[in-house]
This record gives sequence, structure tokens and C-alpha cells, in this order.
Amino acid sequence: SVRVPRLSRAESQARTRELLLATARALFLRNGYPATSVEAIAETAGFSRGAVYSAFGGKERLCLAVLEEIYTDEISAIAKALAGPGDLSQRLEAYREWAQRMVGAEGWTSLSVEFATTARRDAALLAELAAQYGRVRDMIGAVFSYQAQSLGLAPALAPADLGTALFSLTIGLGLQRLVDPEVSVQVAVDTVRALLDPSRASPPETRA
Repeated sequence: SVRVPRLSRAESQARTRELLLATARALFLRNGYPATSVEAIAETAGFSRGAVYSAFGGKERLCLAVLEEIYTDEISAIAKALAGPGDLSQRLEAYREWAQRMVGAEGWTSLSVEFATTARRDAALLAELAAQYGRVRDMIGAVFSYQAQSLGLAPALAPADLGTALFSLTIGLGLQRLVDPEVSVQVAVDTVRALLDPSRASPPETRA
């Protein structure tokens, strides 16, 4: 018989963490933060309740890790969409397709709001969430600033401010689309265009 090598303690811990994270992400996105218990996550993943606390310290930090993964995944998706060939308009069409699919998507939009509401009651947790938001703003600013540079454009804002503006736009527009999916994402596309290429920004049009 073939002897399967045993995982080291570190490998086993990493595997447990990976499974718990994937399970928590699926449950949080499907059921929301308040309705998802540590017990449900542990049972679904095939571990004890204690494994969750050992790996993450509890439900709050596990949700922080889930949100970090979601934000990183989606910023990577934006970077990939914008990295295609063509001019700014062609790249923004790829961004529009991402925005149509993800801005206001119920799972992660609701989860972000639910967790922020929970975190504001805990100073330490709120500080960790604020640090996470800072990383997200930095990543967004870097992605869009790089795109402007690659196209020879001079953005209207410095990378840090660009990240803050576009993260705020994504969250705010996402909340509106969560309530009313008919709200258009075109305003996000137009805002990105104006920020990345202010020299060609056109006067705003009145939308019906």
C-alpha cells in the first residue's frame, strides 16, 4: 500500500484555517453575519467549535479574514479587467462589466454593512476594520494609478485619494443598488473616467 505522508502541525493548522475560511465565507455570504454562528461554521467544515477560536480567535476575526479575502479577490478581478489591451474606453468597458456584476451584489454588500455595524461597538475590532479599509484603499489606488500611468494619463487625484474616492463610490453605490438594482453603474464608470483622464472629462449629462 502507498504510505501517505502525514501533515506537519503547521500544515495541518494551515489546512484547518483554509477550510474554516472557505466555509465561513460561503455561510456569511448566503445567510449573513448575524445569522451565521460559530457552531454552524465549525459543524459544516467538520471541526469542533474550539477549532474556530484556535484558528481565528472567534467569529469577529473570522469575518474580518473573510472580508479581507473578498476585497482582495475583487480588487484582483478589477486589476485583471483593466489590464486588457486597448485605450481607456475599452478598459473601462471591462470595468463596467465587473461593476454590473459585483457593485451591490447582495452577499458581500450586506456582509460589509452588517459587520461594520457590529464592529462599531468594539473599539479594538473597529480599529482592525479601519486598518483593513486602509489596505483596501491603498490597493484600489495602486490599481487605478497604475492604469493611468500605463496609458500616459495624469489622474485628478493622488493614489491614496483616488483609492478613498473609488472605495467610497463602490460602497455607496453598492448600498443603493442593494435597495434598488435598477440604479445604473454607469456613474461609477464615468467617475473613473473623469478621475483618470480629467483633461477629457465632459460636462455631466442629466440622467432620467
